[in-house]
Amino acid sequence: MTPEEVGARLVALLAPVAATPSVSGGQRFARATVDVPPANWSDALRTARDDAELACDFFDWLSAVDELAEGFDVVTHLWSTRLRHGVLLRTRVPRDAPDVASVVDIYPGAAWHERETYEMFGIGFTGHGELRPLLLPPEFEGHPLRKEFVLASRVAKPWPGAKEPGESEAGGGRRPIRPPGVPAPGEWGTTPTPAGAGGVGEGPRGGTPARPAGERPARPAPGARPARTPRPAGTADGAAGSARPGPVADPQASDGTDDDGGTR
Repeated sequence: MTPEEVGARLVALLAPVAATPSVSGGQRFARATVDVPPANWSDALRTARDDAELACDFFDWLSAVDELAEGFDVVTHLWSTRLRHGVLLRTRVPRDAPDVASVVDIYPGAAWHERETYEMFGIGFTGHGELRPLLLPPEFEGHPLRKEFVLASRVAKPWPGAKEPGESEAGGGRRPIRPPGVPAPGEWGTTPTPAGAGGVGEGPRGGTPARPAGERPARPAPGARPARTPRPAGTADGAAGSARPGPVADPQASDGTDDDGGTR
């Protein structure tokens, strides 16, 4: 089945649910994409698995996308090991109440994916029963893959990708783009930072504000270093040099004769 046929088949099976089919990018790797309401999330995955013409028996992955004010998109990819086609299923949950039904009873392999998505985005999965930390320490606060999460380490230390290719210290290149997780100038210092981000917090939650990186003095250009100043006479080295003993004269040779009595 082509991606268009896979999407049309799933939408027809879900009717009268308001599902929307489309095709992802990727040319020959394109996938059928079907958007479904949150209330029909688990039904859509079960239909894709149980229908004989779809037969998506393999659960590939599940994650989310932060769409800011529009909410979060929960996305999963299913694959048919027998028919060799796949389908992307998406649903959008509101930002103020991000929650959707768990699909662990349909695909047990989704358990870890739902735990990670809950941990990183704060999206709940009703019926999972074990949404405990998977990657982060238990004391960590916040959800680091949300776009409003401030990454303290990127504020305390210059972001290595701040300079675009072709730019120089004098400017003249493209306008630099602020990396994700870095607040605009003037915002840092009043925005609370979750404890555990960079090891410190700021604002009403306590902690120590991030310390900006110290600036190193400019290094002089080659050949511009000042010449070494010669040491004046009488210094320790000079005194030591003047105190060195010279050759000692032979006292017996002061009368002009040799040791054997002969004259020079």
